[in-house]
Amino acid sequence: MAWHPDLTVAAVIEQSGRFLLVEERVGGHTVFNQPAGHVESGEALLTAVRRETREETAWQFTPEWLLGVYQWRNPRTARTTLRFAFIGSVDRHDPAQPLDAPVIRTHWLSLAQVRAEAPRLRSPLVLRCIHDYLAGQRFALGAVAEVAEAAGVAAIGRG
Repeated sequence: MAWHPDLTVAAVIEQSGRFLLVEERVGGHTVFNQPAGHVESGEALLTAVRRETREETAWQFTPEWLLGVYQWRNPRTARTTLRFAFIGSVDRHDPAQPLDAPVIRTHWLSLAQVRAEAPRLRSPLVLRCIHDYLAGQRFALGAVAEVAEAAGVAAIGRG
């Protein structure tokens, strides 16, 4: 049987000891998450994380590092998420921009505040990403490569 995980991206953004999180309504519950979402068909990972952050927070996101790749199986739904989390900075906030549904609002929360919301985190990935960030985990963005077939170069296994 083929495995089809949900391919997602997330942005870990910290300023002055506070993390940018979104508060969203999912499945009848209000939860907190990093700006995150699904990668669209044909979309590059870095493009997806910029887009998702802009749509969910109205901030322009500049990815600076790959934080990590995370696999999580939701015990309630049995769906698997494959999350590429990126560290970066934001600028050019547009407070007039409406936020994408299901986002209600954004928050800048300290680690203590995030921990206090633990029962309302969308998944364990939220705190795991923050802990990895605080531990100094970082990989160069070159670890994420979008490979396009160059003109005149056939892909391996093709004629």
